[in-house]
Amino acid sequence: MTDPQRPNQNGDFVNDARQELAGMLKDGLDHPSTKPVLIWGAAGAVAGAFLPFVSIGLGLAAGAGYKFYKRVRPD
Repeated sequence: MTDPQRPNQNGDFVNDARQELAGMLKDGLDHPSTKPVLIWGAAGAVAGAFLPFVSIGLGLAAGAGYKFYKRVRPD
Protein backbone atom coordinates (compact mmCIF):
# COMPACT_ATOMS: atom_id res chain seq x y z
CA MET A 1 0.00 0.00 0.00
CA THR A 2 1.33 3.43 -0.93
CA ASP A 3 1.54 6.01 1.81
CA PRO A 4 0.05 9.33 0.59
CA GLN A 5 2.64 11.21 2.68
CA ARG A 6 5.43 9.45 0.77
CA PRO A 7 4.27 9.08 -2.86
CA ASN A 8 7.77 8.41 -4.25
CA GLN A 9 8.64 5.60 -1.83
CA ASN A 10 9.59 2.60 -3.93
CA GLY A 11 10.99 0.26 -1.28
CA ASP A 12 14.70 1.00 -1.76
CA PHE A 13 16.03 2.00 1.68
CA VAL A 14 19.16 3.78 0.44
CA ASN A 15 17.22 5.91 -2.04
CA ASP A 16 14.50 6.72 0.53
CA ALA A 17 17.11 7.62 3.18
CA ARG A 18 18.97 9.84 0.72
CA GLN A 19 15.77 11.68 -0.20
CA GLU A 20 14.83 12.11 3.47
CA LEU A 21 18.29 13.42 4.35
CA ALA A 22 18.29 15.79 1.37
CA GLY A 23 14.91 17.13 2.48
CA MET A 24 16.17 17.58 6.03
CA LEU A 25 19.25 19.46 4.82
CA LYS A 26 17.24 21.63 2.43
CA ASP A 27 14.37 22.54 4.77
CA GLY A 28 16.31 22.64 8.05
CA LEU A 29 14.11 22.74 11.15
CA ASP A 30 10.98 23.16 9.01
CA HIS A 31 11.26 19.55 7.83
CA PRO A 32 9.09 17.19 9.90
CA SER A 33 11.94 14.72 10.50
CA THR A 34 14.60 17.14 11.71
CA LYS A 35 13.34 17.87 15.23
CA PRO A 36 12.63 14.24 16.22
CA VAL A 37 16.05 13.13 14.96
CA LEU A 38 17.78 15.91 16.90
CA ILE A 39 15.79 15.17 20.06
CA TRP A 40 16.59 11.45 19.92
CA GLY A 41 20.24 12.27 19.23
CA ALA A 42 20.36 14.48 22.31
CA ALA A 43 18.64 11.80 24.40
CA GLY A 44 21.18 9.25 23.17
CA ALA A 45 24.03 11.59 24.08
CA VAL A 46 22.66 12.03 27.59
CA ALA A 47 22.25 8.27 27.96
CA GLY A 48 25.77 7.77 26.64
CA ALA A 49 27.14 10.11 29.30
CA PHE A 50 25.71 7.94 32.08
CA LEU A 51 26.25 4.45 30.69
CA PRO A 52 29.61 2.78 31.20
CA PHE A 53 31.62 1.92 28.06
CA VAL A 54 29.42 4.19 25.91
CA SER A 55 30.64 7.63 24.89
CA ILE A 56 28.55 10.70 24.28
CA GLY A 57 29.29 10.55 20.56
CA LEU A 58 28.24 6.94 20.27
CA GLY A 59 25.02 7.67 22.16
CA LEU A 60 24.31 10.64 19.90
CA ALA A 61 24.88 8.58 16.76
CA ALA A 62 22.79 5.68 18.06
CA GLY A 63 19.85 7.88 19.10
CA ALA A 64 19.81 9.96 15.92
CA GLY A 65 20.39 6.91 13.72
CA TYR A 66 17.55 4.98 15.32
CA LYS A 67 15.05 7.81 14.90
CA PHE A 68 16.20 8.51 11.33
CA TYR A 69 15.72 4.84 10.49
CA LYS A 70 12.23 4.85 12.05
CA ARG A 71 11.33 7.98 10.03
CA VAL A 72 12.39 6.30 6.78
CA ARG A 73 10.94 2.88 7.71
CA PRO A 74 8.10 3.49 10.20
CA ASP A 75 6.75 -0.08 10.14
